Amino acid sequence: MIPQETIDRINDTVQIVDVVGDFVNLKRRGANYVACCPFHNEKTPSFYVSPAKGIYKCFGCGKSGTAVRFVMEHEGVGYADALRYLARKYHIEIVEKEETAEEIALRQRTESLYLVSEFAAKFFQENLATPVGKAVGLTYFHSRGLEDETIRKWGLGWAPKERNVLHDKAIAAGYKEEYLEAAGLCMRRDDGSMNDRFFERVIFPIHSVSGRVIAFGGRTLQSGHPTMKYVNTPTTEIYVKERSLYGIYFAKGEIVRQEKCYLVEGYLDVLSMHQLGITNVVASSGTSLTIQQIRLIHKFTQNVTIMYDGDSAGIHAALRGISLVLQEGLNVKIVLLPDGDDPDSFARKHTLDEVKAFIRENERDFIAFKTDLLLEEAAGDPIKRAELINDIADTIAMIPDAIKRSVYVQDSAQRFGIDEGILYSRITATREKMLQDARRSGGPRNPDRQPAGESPVPEPPAEPPVETPVETEQAGPVLENRLLAPAEEDLLWFLLNQGLMTLVFESDSEFYDPDQTDSVADFIRDNLESDQLTFCNSIYKKLYDCFFDLYDNRTDLGQDALVLRLMNGPDQQMADLVAKLTQQKYPLSVKNFMDSMTNPSTAAAMFVPRAILVYKAKRVQARQLELTEQLRRQPEDAMDILAQMQRMNHLRKELEGRLGRIR
Repeated sequence: MIPQETIDRINDTVQIVDVVGDFVNLKRRGANYVACCPFHNEKTPSFYVSPAKGIYKCFGCGKSGTAVRFVMEHEGVGYADALRYLARKYHIEIVEKEETAEEIALRQRTESLYLVSEFAAKFFQENLATPVGKAVGLTYFHSRGLEDETIRKWGLGWAPKERNVLHDKAIAAGYKEEYLEAAGLCMRRDDGSMNDRFFERVIFPIHSVSGRVIAFGGRTLQSGHPTMKYVNTPTTEIYVKERSLYGIYFAKGEIVRQEKCYLVEGYLDVLSMHQLGITNVVASSGTSLTIQQIRLIHKFTQNVTIMYDGDSAGIHAALRGISLVLQEGLNVKIVLLPDGDDPDSFARKHTLDEVKAFIRENERDFIAFKTDLLLEEAAGDPIKRAELINDIADTIAMIPDAIKRSVYVQDSAQRFGIDEGILYSRITATREKMLQDARRSGGPRNPDRQPAGESPVPEPPAEPPVETPVETEQAGPVLENRLLAPAEEDLLWFLLNQGLMTLVFESDSEFYDPDQTDSVADFIRDNLESDQLTFCNSIYKKLYDCFFDLYDNRTDLGQDALVLRLMNGPDQQMADLVAKLTQQKYPLSVKNFMDSMTNPSTAAAMFVPRAILVYKAKRVQARQLELTEQLRRQPEDAMDILAQMQRMNHLRKELEGRLGRIR
């Protein structure tokens, strides 16, 4: 673990222009720098870097953050790895916290598995250059249309015929047998001796997101021989095939820039497409598409195009993939190649422009694809047609986003000539069943968080998006929580943009106190604590607490430095929220008023108290909604509930009166 003082030193040292300039051609424009965004394709620069604020912002795709966030986004690495990258760049030594003996042993073992895998990758590459390797392996790669540069870049290799050459070379180089076995490179025989897993095969190394070799696929070139066509590394401590995608390391940058990922099935499909010039392509390779693989894609884009063979097997694989991708909230399209072609053969038969044109003309929305396919099978049978409509409705039900579901319902209703209400009825029933299944399996209450029928995977659940605050125990129903969200956002805006500003009230203000001056932050906190109010939406409360933790303990920080600390943390959701709020000139609820005021202090003295009163009024309104629902459920307690409602009405009128006096 990197100590906080080292993190602070890294953040204090880095210059965002230097960091971004390593990857992007920046040009000065006034106080800022501009460039074409590295995260999406554009011809007119909309990517701005502010050295004064230490942040970047693209006004095209919306991505923003600090130097640490840029490295994370651009290189596809985690928070700690981004910090290590910056530490190396600025020659800052990282002395991580003292590890336990178990942690040290585990880290060393993991690193040993990476090292022995990289040794094996080099061994296979070198053997491709031997006379036998050239005659067999290299000839095969050339016969599949692969160029030498592609072979070199992807580290393709050859495993010799002898069954213990890799083992003996690795032992001679100082690697232990236990690591050769644990990395899946060798297998122990009954007599205790070790054999190489890969022999007399062409080799395809598999890389992690960060580019380290973690596994291999080996293809035999013998025909008519009773051996498996492919042998793959089994599950190891550094490789789980269900969580890995072939080509993700080489494709991730272009996936981000194109805002799209093409998903194919095999190694050669990926290699041929990349060689042709379409480099945002990955493959599931050796396993049916999994939830974990889709989540890996989701780190880089929300848009997936499944590109499978046009035969029956390819069509059914595409249908399976649709459901999984939709469940994870991604947008999915389908491209089926002509029958008899796969992406490998199709890419070798056509030019780059021809392949792009084919994709553009044949890329189909999943509803259109599935409808046309199943309508053909229904062939005028009304029962089968009804089953088709139910199937489509069940597919739409898997989409987490309600607006997207609504759009697809409208489209499907028009296609089938039926009432939208019928589809909604089926979708509601399906989603309720998903919810019940999740409850029975002990999963999350929200079916959008865990697809029905899927067992939980050993990964942390995704945080809720900033724009849709989640329900918490304190907040009550989601409706009430959303009612409070805009008011909580306004208060956070004042904290992040004017929190250290001193409030000066006019003598006729109800908040005027000649013996006391408060900062905006102190004023907001004191007024909320006086009524024992805390934020209801979890991510907003987390940001509020983190702000005051820095505010109270780091009095040396100015407003901009304090905001940068919040953006530089490991919590991407919170960093995104900070970026969103600090890039708004004013809170939307007071924009028109504040635009007309030239003095920020005068504006703050008017609108900070107003924002607090609005928030309190919204809390009262939320309580009224809660009491109304409680009255419906508990009529036997009507007298007590009505008394509470009367008190809430009185309090709300009082707050509205105070608001009227400062408008």
